[in-house]
Amino acid sequence: MTSLLPRRVTDDRDGLLAFLEHQRDALRAAAHGLDEQRAAQRPTASGLSITVLVKHVLRVERRWVNVQIGGRELPGLWPITDFEREFTLEQDESLADNLAAYAEVTAETESTVAEVADLDAELPLPPEMRGRTDLEPFTTRWVLLHLIEETARHAGHADIIRESLDGRRADSLLSEFAAAAKPR
Repeated sequence: MTSLLPRRVTDDRDGLLAFLEHQRDALRAAAHGLDEQRAAQRPTASGLSITVLVKHVLRVERRWVNVQIGGRELPGLWPITDFEREFTLEQDESLADNLAAYAEVTAETESTVAEVADLDAELPLPPEMRGRTDLEPFTTRWVLLHLIEETARHAGHADIIRESLDGRRADSLLSEFAAAAKPR
């Protein structure tokens, strides 16, 4: 599972996926051991909770992987019609549900990226983005690097929220999370 450093990698594709998984684990570790009420609290100036950060990051990854790399439609998630909803916890949403959905997204990403022959091949822009002059064509490599960046940013954000909630820090949470995730 995870440690303070990503696992050893076998090649470039494996490295991108390993570093993305390591950042996902950092975000999951920030949520480790929290009940629903604590995970929904917003103790910092940002006004976001750990549950909302998990929700946002899983949705971002699902959009980029399914729409941009996979070329699939994703009604309700793309195009984004209500950006504020992305950062709002609905009454029926929970940390547990969002973590389960994040596990599904992880599997989707692994499967979709495995089907890509060339990480550097240009990907067609979704119809909603075509014609924009401020965008250069994306590649699978670029998308994965962007997802690592996005996930790392929000994992760090979650670290601050968690430390504000109960003083727990990333290093000990990562160790606990890794131990809890190991098959027995």
